[in-house]
Amino acid sequence: TGTPRCGASFNQPSKALVIELNANANCVWQIQRNTNQTIRAIFSSFQFAPSSSCETESIKVYDGPSTDSPLLGQICNDTDAIPILESSSDSLTFLITTNSVVFTRNFFVFYYFFSETGAVNCGGELIAPNGTFTSPNYPAAHPELTYCVWHIQTEKNSKINLQFQDFFLELDQNCRFDFIAVYDGPTTNTGLIGKACGRTQPSFESSSNAMTVVLSTDDSNSYRGFSAEYTSIPLPAPVQPDASLTCSSDSMTIVLSKSYLASLGYNETHLQLNDPSCRPVVTDSIVFSFPLTSCGTTKQDEGQSITYTNIVSLSPTGNVITRQKSVEIIVKCRMENNSTVEIMYITENNIIQNITSAGRYNVSISFYDSDSFSNPILESPYYIDLNQTIFTQVSLHSADPNLLVFVDTCIASPQSDFGSPTYDLIRSGCNKDDTVVTYPPLEHYGRFKFNAFRFLRYLPSVYLQCDIVICDSDDTDSRCTRGCISRQKRDTSSYMWKTNTVIGPIRLKRDLRSAGRSESLTKADAEETPNLQQHSFYTLSFVVLISNIIIVVAVILKYHIKHQAGYGYQKLQSS
Repeated sequence: TGTPRCGASFNQPSKALVIELNANANCVWQIQRNTNQTIRAIFSSFQFAPSSSCETESIKVYDGPSTDSPLLGQICNDTDAIPILESSSDSLTFLITTNSVVFTRNFFVFYYFFSETGAVNCGGELIAPNGTFTSPNYPAAHPELTYCVWHIQTEKNSKINLQFQDFFLELDQNCRFDFIAVYDGPTTNTGLIGKACGRTQPSFESSSNAMTVVLSTDDSNSYRGFSAEYTSIPLPAPVQPDASLTCSSDSMTIVLSKSYLASLGYNETHLQLNDPSCRPVVTDSIVFSFPLTSCGTTKQDEGQSITYTNIVSLSPTGNVITRQKSVEIIVKCRMENNSTVEIMYITENNIIQNITSAGRYNVSISFYDSDSFSNPILESPYYIDLNQTIFTQVSLHSADPNLLVFVDTCIASPQSDFGSPTYDLIRSGCNKDDTVVTYPPLEHYGRFKFNAFRFLRYLPSVYLQCDIVICDSDDTDSRCTRGCISRQKRDTSSYMWKTNTVIGPIRLKRDLRSAGRSESLTKADAEETPNLQQHSFYTLSFVVLISNIIIVVAVILKYHIKHQAGYGYQKLQSS
């Protein structure tokens, strides 16, 4: 009490600050300790102007002597907790700002200095299916400046019921001094179920198998405290969302079943996208199908992916109050790697369920007859003259106009499986062949030209395979705008929104003519084959006849010579 209306400095070991502010306030409070202790500040009650936002009204808490110190936390109208913040330095500063709305704002802050060696031993982990715990010294009076945290965790597919059998804390209408706070989850950041003080027997129930309980007391008016019991309650099997999401380069399609909506207490009249004018088609299912850049879809370049996001909201109509679950279906098409990954988040009162599937970029590559790129070459193979200029265009088929196509790498091979050998035309955006000329990125098209060649000692066909990068045109420093990256300067990170495409074969016209001549020669050879066979038969017969004649003549000559020799050497007989 007695706090200056707008800002002050304090060094007392503990103090309660009752703060009242009006419009357009900008006030700073500083707490300075003189001993080797920690400062703990408890913002147990805060009332901002109705409908104010964190941007216009808030309490910002800093770990140090000024608002230039590190930010410990921010408190505003939608803060769903009782913030308890601790400094790591010898001072703590908080700034309260308000907007121009005429309204009286009220805040209660209690701080004190403490040391770990003198802290009360309380709190802890409770993991049994059922259990009990009490405040320190129970049933005697609890200590002053107590801060205890109990983390309760039971089995999966269960929830926790917490019942206080005995409860006596300092009474205050807003529970500003001594209180217990119960959170729906494993930490104090998971949503406040409620807080309690005074003489009562409160009970709380979590939505899952985790609950956090906090006890905080100030430096006066200590009472008996509490005794509490918790039990785990099995949860029914979760209802699986009967929903699907499909993404393409042009659109996203969301399909919901009527039975799933009925299980949540809704029908198709309760559904809307970010743009409520986009309505679903209702048949046996409920189908939203729309271009990526319409119906309130947002696009975000996340560095190595491009994400398109929309939200299907389910909310009751025409009621002042409702007991139906509030459901949002957050659908995301994330363009990355060689595919489009679809992610669907379905939230039911902070419960999130995911649905994923996969698709691909729609990218094609074609040859053209000139640099106007107006007449694609439709025949395959594409016959050209050696050294003829070949105009090549890669096209992205997408409804998003704010995308660029970049030809990162393009290799040639005589084989369609791109086995050895290969030849680099473009590598990492750098022209590796002297005849290659690349055109600047133009919306959904990547273009380049080169002169025709053939591989020595290989088949006459040439195939091309190109790696394509897709970029957000709003990013002035994307891969698509950086061009050639040499090996020593190349990015170590991969481009997750990268795909490749293949075209071919290319063949030389002289190979076409050679193929025609070879066919004619083969036919002529086939017609002459019988004559050649007949000629060979006559030749063989003639050789055999001559050989027989030579053998006969040789035998006769041999006999004649022998006969003449015997007569010359025969002796004459006397008469």
